[in-house]
Amino acid sequence: MARAEAKSLRHYVELGSADRFFFDRAAQVRVADLARGTSFRGGLGDLAGRAVLIATSSQLTSALALIELDGVVRRITILPPDVDRAHLNALIADAEIDAVVIDDEAQRASYGLPVCAVCSPSIAPIEQREPAAFRTEWVLLTSGTTGVPKMVVHSLAGLAAAIAPRTDNNVMVWGTFYDIRRYGGLQIFLRAVFGGASLILSSAGEPVADHLARLARHGVTHLSGTPSHWRRALMSPEIGRIAPRYVRLSGEIADQTILDNLRATFPQASIGHAYASTEAGVGFAVDDSLAGFPSSYLNGVRNGVEMKVVDGSLCLRSSGAASGYVARRATLRDDDGFVDSGDMVERRGDRFYFVGRRGGIINIGGLKVHPEEVEAVINRHPQVRMSLVRPKRSPFTGAIAIADVVLKSECQRAEDETGLKNEILDLCRNALPRHKVPAAISIVPALAVAATGKLARRA
Repeated sequence: MARAEAKSLRHYVELGSADRFFFDRAAQVRVADLARGTSFRGGLGDLAGRAVLIATSSQLTSALALIELDGVVRRITILPPDVDRAHLNALIADAEIDAVVIDDEAQRASYGLPVCAVCSPSIAPIEQREPAAFRTEWVLLTSGTTGVPKMVVHSLAGLAAAIAPRTDNNVMVWGTFYDIRRYGGLQIFLRAVFGGASLILSSAGEPVADHLARLARHGVTHLSGTPSHWRRALMSPEIGRIAPRYVRLSGEIADQTILDNLRATFPQASIGHAYASTEAGVGFAVDDSLAGFPSSYLNGVRNGVEMKVVDGSLCLRSSGAASGYVARRATLRDDDGFVDSGDMVERRGDRFYFVGRRGGIINIGGLKVHPEEVEAVINRHPQVRMSLVRPKRSPFTGAIAIADVVLKSECQRAEDETGLKNEILDLCRNALPRHKVPAAISIVPALAVAATGKLARRA
C-alpha cells in the first residue's frame, strides 16, 4: 500500500463555519470538534494500518468514521445497510478485512474479526492523533446485482475528482435523500466535507414529511436525490417548507416531467441532473433543465472525462473511475481505458437521451422495450406522479409490458380511474411504437423504492 501523498479527509474538518454540523434524525455533531476529538472509544490505535469494515447502523457514525479513518487505515470497505448478511463472510474474506467498526455494542460478536471498534456521535477530546500514514483504499459495493455484490476500489482523489473548489463564502447546507454508504450519497458527503458545508443526512424508516421538515429546520441550501426520491417528496405538503438554491438529481433517468415539476416547485433554484456510476465515477452534470445531455459532451475531454457510445451503451474514461474490482477477475476497463456503464442512450437531434439499462430490457416477441422509456411517456400525463413498467409472462410473446401508476390525487369514482387509464394508454399509443405500449395499466397507491433510492424493479 502506498504511503500518503495527498491530504487525508480529516484535513478538511475545520473548513467553513465553525458552526457547521452533520445532522441525522437523532443527533448532531459539530464537525470542527473532530479536529481535537474522536468518535471512537479508546482511540484509533488498534485500527491503524488495517483493512477495516465500516458496519455502523447510522449514516452519521459512518460519516465520522470515514473522516477519522482515511489516511490511518490501509483499506476502508463501506457496508450498506441493505446488503444480504448471507454474503458477509465472502465479502470479509475477499476484501481481507481484519477489523470492523460498529456503533451498537450488541453487534460486537457478530463479525468474528480480530479487532472491533465502537464509534458514536459523542466526540471525546484527545491529546494526540494517529498520523496520516496511508493513502487509504476505499472499497464500495455495487447494487442491483444478484449473489455476492461486486466490490469496487477507489482512491479518495478519484472519488473527489469531480468536486470543484468553492468559489464563494455563502453558507452552504447540503441535504440528501441518499444513503452515504452508496456511491451517490458518498459524493454528497464528500462535497460537504471538501466544501466546508453542513450536511443533513437521511435516516432509515423516516417518513418523507419528517425528513423534509428537518431539511427546512436546518436551512438546506443544496439538496440531492434520485428522481424517485424527488417524486415522493413532491407528493408531501412539507415540500413547501424548503427553498434550496440548488436541486440535484442522479441515479436514475431524469425525464423532462420531473425536471419541469421541480422547476415549478423551486423557481429560484438551479436545477441540475448528474450522471455517475460506482465503477465509472462521475461523468457529467447538466444544468440547462433539459432531459438528456448535449451531443457535444462526446467531443474531446470535458472536466477530465472522455465519453463514447459503443453499441448504444455509454462508456467513460476518467481519473474518477475505479481502479478495479476486489477479488474479481472481471475486467473493469477496455483496452483504451473506458468503462462500459451498461446505460443505454440514443441520439435525437443534438442531444443524447438515456433509455434504460442494458440488463433491464423487456423482450416482447423478439422486440426490445426499455421500461424507463415507457415510464417517461406515462409520467407526462398531468395526473401521474410516478410509474413503473415491468414485464409479465405471456404464452404468446414470452412477455408483455404492464405499468403500475401512482396518481397525484385519488380518483373519486371507478369511471374516473377507467378514463385516466385510457388517457394514459392513448398518450403511449401516440408517442411509442405499438410493441412498447403497455398491455395494462394499474393505479396503485405507492411504488416501492429500494435503499439505493431507485425504483425497486422486479421480474
